[in-house]
Amino acid sequence: MSIDLTLERVHILASQFSYTRPSIHITGTNGKGSVACLLASILRTSSFKVGKFNSPHLISIYDCITINDQPVTPELYHECRIQVEHANERINARASSFELLTVTALLVFERAAVDIVIVEVGMGGRLDATNVIPDRCILISALTAVDLDHQAFLGATVDLIAREKAAIARRGKPFILGHQKHSSVGSVAEEVVLQQGGTFMRSTPVKTGGDDDLSISLSSVPFIPPRGQRIEFTSDAFGSPIRAILPLHGTHQLHNLSLALTIISTLLTDSSCCAALSPRLLHAITVHTVRAGIESTSWPGRLSFHTMPRPVAPGSTRNPLVLLVDGAHNPASSEALASYISLITPSPSRTLHITYILALSHSPPKTPEQTLFPLLPPRGRTGNPVTVSIAVLRFNPPDGMPWVKSTAPSKLRVAVLGLVTNANVWATEDDEPVDNQLQRALKWTELQAAQTQDDGGEHLAVLAGSLYLVADFYRLVKQLEAPHFTV
Repeated sequence: MSIDLTLERVHILASQFSYTRPSIHITGTNGKGSVACLLASILRTSSFKVGKFNSPHLISIYDCITINDQPVTPELYHECRIQVEHANERINARASSFELLTVTALLVFERAAVDIVIVEVGMGGRLDATNVIPDRCILISALTAVDLDHQAFLGATVDLIAREKAAIARRGKPFILGHQKHSSVGSVAEEVVLQQGGTFMRSTPVKTGGDDDLSISLSSVPFIPPRGQRIEFTSDAFGSPIRAILPLHGTHQLHNLSLALTIISTLLTDSSCCAALSPRLLHAITVHTVRAGIESTSWPGRLSFHTMPRPVAPGSTRNPLVLLVDGAHNPASSEALASYISLITPSPSRTLHITYILALSHSPPKTPEQTLFPLLPPRGRTGNPVTVSIAVLRFNPPDGMPWVKSTAPSKLRVAVLGLVTNANVWATEDDEPVDNQLQRALKWTELQAAQTQDDGGEHLAVLAGSLYLVADFYRLVKQLEAPHFTV
């Protein structure tokens, strides 16, 4: 099955149902999910009943449709899904899997009578199924960082991709641009937004401590992850600055928070937003609820630290396996991961060994070499010796998305050896069953960690690449019901 981007089918299908929920629409290459998660946490803490639609799902189809940060119940999901499928057959709309899922999500939110909905674009923007939401329902559109990804569908350059994404702008409604690596994105997005009659705005940056030392000890027992990031945000929407600890790691999350807080400020100050939301709800958003919402945000699989016990001999001094889990699936997100690893690298007094567990989606023209180049070879702090081992494998294909394929391990092996010629590489066979590949990769990683610790060094395992590999990891942990697993 291929991806056929068009709005004709989903418009026909969505017209069979009523959708009236005030909605925030978020597009971009990287950061959409983080911004949506931050917004949902802040608004939920401010007494809103919040619906959120992210894609792809992480563990099960239910977790991409949430109400107050809880996955939709199977009963409500299937009740709405059946109605959408029956309508699709009755009118012969021939909707795709993602279109069926999108309309199902909107129907779930309508039935649940949520106060506000946060919708993440699946891919692109202009022709994405989520762009079926009526203009009258959109409160704000937002654009996170734009970079190269899905070029086969969205265009070969960052500017072309930005043009597709900015086209979710709605007439008479605010459109907020987040921090951009590529300076041209701002002018391209502004041109598109103004052409469509929207109001173009830029996010207000948060201030940070900036000089915090984020380095960690990987050998401490129990393992203590890096502390959150201290932030301050000032806006005319609030009587005093918002000061909080952001629990999400990485500089890019500061940019995502800036966009989320600018969206919240705009909800409180823009006349069209104020007219669409009840004064009771708007008055519930305060400096205190915003701070609490920021500090209670959790977004697994994005620079998330975990510890897993290892079956070692009694009396052994070896420490539990420390994992950093991140869905670094394109060059920009790999660069963010690499930068963060360099920030947390322990002091130069001990050798650091990193074992990567990698799987990538097959997504030409993007190549494995392009995605992995920022990560390999790993870089630590100045003077800190870093060695590397790499496991390459496949992930389980996600339900309902038959077009998603994992890159063959043999191709990943060639790619990593081209980047790190002396790397110790473990690879599964291209045609072997996927079922136990991750378990075997983790066992091999445990051996690398044990050897590193025996040699007096520190070890960090990094599970990265496709979010579908991250999903496999969380499913595995859930199956094992490991009592020492922490998020």
